[in-house]
Amino acid sequence: MRCDVCGNEYDKAFQVTRGGATKTFDSFECAIEAMAPRCAHCECRIIGHAVEEGGAIYCCAHCARQKAA
Repeated sequence: MRCDVCGNEYDKAFQVTRGGATKTFDSFECAIEAMAPRCAHCECRIIGHAVEEGGAIYCCAHCARQKAA
Protein backbone atom coordinates (compact mmCIF):
# COMPACT_ATOMS: atom_id res chain seq x y z
CA MET A 1 0.00 0.00 0.00
CA ARG A 2 1.05 3.60 -0.57
CA CYS A 3 1.04 6.26 2.19
CA ASP A 4 -1.37 9.11 1.46
CA VAL A 5 1.00 11.64 3.07
CA CYS A 6 4.51 10.80 1.88
CA GLY A 7 3.82 8.41 -1.00
CA ASN A 8 6.02 5.65 0.43
CA GLU A 9 5.06 2.12 -0.58
CA TYR A 10 5.24 -0.08 2.51
CA ASP A 11 4.06 -3.64 3.09
CA LYS A 12 3.21 -2.83 6.72
CA ALA A 13 1.13 0.28 5.99
CA PHE A 14 -2.17 0.65 7.84
CA GLN A 15 -5.47 2.34 7.24
CA VAL A 16 -7.55 4.64 9.45
CA THR A 17 -11.22 5.31 8.79
CA ARG A 18 -12.87 8.44 10.19
CA GLY A 19 -16.18 9.93 9.12
CA GLY A 20 -16.50 7.48 6.24
CA ALA A 21 -13.13 8.41 4.72
CA THR A 22 -10.27 5.89 4.79
CA LYS A 23 -6.63 7.02 4.65
CA THR A 24 -3.49 4.88 4.29
CA PHE A 25 -0.30 5.59 6.27
CA ASP A 26 3.15 4.04 6.52
CA SER A 27 3.81 5.45 10.01
CA PHE A 28 2.12 7.09 12.97
CA GLU A 29 4.09 10.23 12.08
CA CYS A 30 2.25 10.51 8.76
CA ALA A 31 -1.09 9.68 10.39
CA ILE A 32 -0.58 12.45 12.95
CA GLU A 33 0.41 14.93 10.25
CA ALA A 34 -2.74 14.17 8.28
CA MET A 35 -5.30 13.74 11.04
CA ALA A 36 -4.33 15.49 14.27
CA PRO A 37 -5.86 18.93 14.81
CA ARG A 38 -3.67 21.97 15.51
CA CYS A 39 -3.86 24.05 18.67
CA ALA A 40 -5.73 27.31 18.03
CA HIS A 41 -3.04 29.20 19.98
CA CYS A 42 0.43 27.68 19.41
CA GLU A 43 -0.49 25.58 16.34
CA CYS A 44 1.22 22.41 17.56
CA ARG A 45 -0.33 19.09 16.59
CA ILE A 46 -2.62 17.76 19.30
CA ILE A 47 -1.96 14.05 19.79
CA GLY A 48 -3.30 13.66 23.32
CA HIS A 49 -6.10 15.07 25.38
CA ALA A 50 -7.12 18.56 24.40
CA VAL A 51 -9.05 21.49 25.84
CA GLU A 52 -12.06 22.81 23.96
CA GLU A 53 -13.12 26.37 24.66
CA GLY A 54 -15.46 28.63 22.71
CA GLY A 55 -15.59 26.29 19.72
CA ALA A 56 -11.79 26.09 19.43
CA ILE A 57 -9.42 23.28 20.39
CA TYR A 58 -6.20 23.80 22.34
CA CYS A 59 -3.31 21.51 23.28
CA CYS A 60 -3.50 22.55 26.95
CA ALA A 61 -5.25 24.83 29.43
CA HIS A 62 -2.38 27.33 29.24
CA CYS A 63 -2.96 27.88 25.51
CA ALA A 64 -6.72 28.16 26.08
CA ARG A 65 -6.13 30.86 28.70
CA GLN A 66 -3.61 32.71 26.49
CA LYS A 67 -6.00 32.84 23.54
CA ALA A 68 -8.83 34.10 25.76
CA ALA A 69 -6.65 36.89 27.17
